[in-house]
Parts: sequence; structure tokens; C-alpha cells
Amino acid sequence: MSTPFGTRLRAALDAYGPLCVGIDPHAALLEQWGLTQDADGLRAFGLAVVEAAAGRAGVVKPQVAFFERFGSKGFAALEEVIAAARAAGLIVLSDAKRGDIGSTMAGYASAWLEPGSPLESDAVTISPYLGPDSLRETITTAVRADKGVFVLAATSNPEAASLQTARTVDVASEEDQTVARRVARDVAWANGSPAFEGGLGPVGLVIGATVDRDEVGLGDEVLSRMPILAPGFGAQGATPEDLITRFGATAGQVLASESRSILGVGPAGIADVISERAARYQEVLRG
Repeated sequence: MSTPFGTRLRAALDAYGPLCVGIDPHAALLEQWGLTQDADGLRAFGLAVVEAAAGRAGVVKPQVAFFERFGSKGFAALEEVIAAARAAGLIVLSDAKRGDIGSTMAGYASAWLEPGSPLESDAVTISPYLGPDSLRETITTAVRADKGVFVLAATSNPEAASLQTARTVDVASEEDQTVARRVARDVAWANGSPAFEGGLGPVGLVIGATVDRDEVGLGDEVLSRMPILAPGFGAQGATPEDLITRFGATAGQVLASESRSILGVGPAGIADVISERAARYQEVLRG
């Protein structure tokens, strides 16, 4: 039997700190790195990031869209990058943001989370906006396979705020709460298993590092046992110090996602930057 995702993530956080290195081979970066605008360029880019991150960070996050734009050859490159990262001992969090209903969502779950799948990852990002209950089978698949999911709750893009801070009423309890808080509460059921007592569960949330958690209703009490993927560090403006100011008592559960601020230094300097950023986050957490 394999080790639960939350246990593996906790070990990675303890060993390397919260830095999550994005693998985002968008066109401008491929050009900057002197790579071709095709699947071969994607593959070279992704494998170089994996090599630089291995032993320096615990988690990498491939952005699926940048591979998908090259069709089947792009997905083949992504398969190689994911396999190389997992073989190097990195946790792979595929940023696919899948969300659907019924058998379609089951297909996505199988693609990203089933052992032996060509795209098998340790975790995947998913969207709850077809209804949090639409994610139940995906979450169940993750638990059974000792994988993880990160559910979009309060993202860092400004245009999401009006939806995610909108108010909804829980008829059973008559509680007035934000959509983001409702999402968090509706997907947290899997983390309540006694198997995850005292540790992180398989269900996490995406909460932007530039988001006001009070405004979106995601206080510490809602985030029990939940890993947090926090985009917005680095190029989007959040700093390592924001781990504490934004996340407070939950800072130890956070994956601080950085992409452009690391990748932009180019292939020759990326390993050193990963080491420096990882050390800085660890220093902040130690106080």
C-alpha cells in the first residue's frame, strides 16, 4: 500500500519548505531560453526545470495549458516531464483545472490520478463551479489512489472576486457564507477520515497569495487538515513574508507557487534561484 498524499506532502514541506516550482513553458520563455516553439522545446524546458528542482524543492507544478497547445505531441512531452519529476522524487501537482460532471469528470480523474495512467500525477487542480458535489467521485478516486486534489476556492485573478465573495445561504443551518467558504466546507469531507488525524488530508484548496482571506470567508477554522496551493508569489507580487501575513497559523500548510520569477532567470541560473528561494521561505517560517 502506498503512502497517503497528505503524508508525502507533509514530508516534502518539512524537508524543502513551501516552494512549489511552476513548469510554465509559454512562448516568451521558450524564446528566452533559446528553445524551439514546439513539443521538443517543451520537453527540453520541462526536463531542465525538473533537473534544477530535484533535491532543492519538494513540489513542481506543470501548467497543462502550455503543453496542450501542441496537441498530442505536447501531451507526450508532458508525460515525459511528469515521469521524470516523479522518478526524481518530486511531488507532481498538475495544474489542469478540470471540472465537469458524471462520467466526464470520472474520465479526468482517471487520466490524472489513476496509477499507471500516462499522465499519472500526485495531485491535480480541479474546479468546483459545476457544483462541489460534481467532484465527489474525483475526490474518492484520489483517496483510494493515495493522491491529492486542489479545489479552486479563492483564486488570485481580480475578476474572480465578485463570484467567490458572493453570499450564499446554507438552508440546513441558515448560515450566510461566501461561495469560497461554501466550496471549502463542501469538499472537506474526505479530510475528516481518522486516517488523516493530525496531518494533512488529500483535499486542498487553491487560495491566492494576494487574496484577503477574511473577505472570502476562509478563516483558519475552515482550513483544518487542508493543504493550500497559493499562486501569486513572485511575479504577481506576493513575497515570502506574505506566508505569515496572509496565512498566519496555516502557513505551514501552504505551497507557495512561483513560476516566472524563477524561470525568467534562464536555464543557467535556475538551480541557484530555486535554492535561494527555497531557503528564504524556510527562513520566514522559522521566524
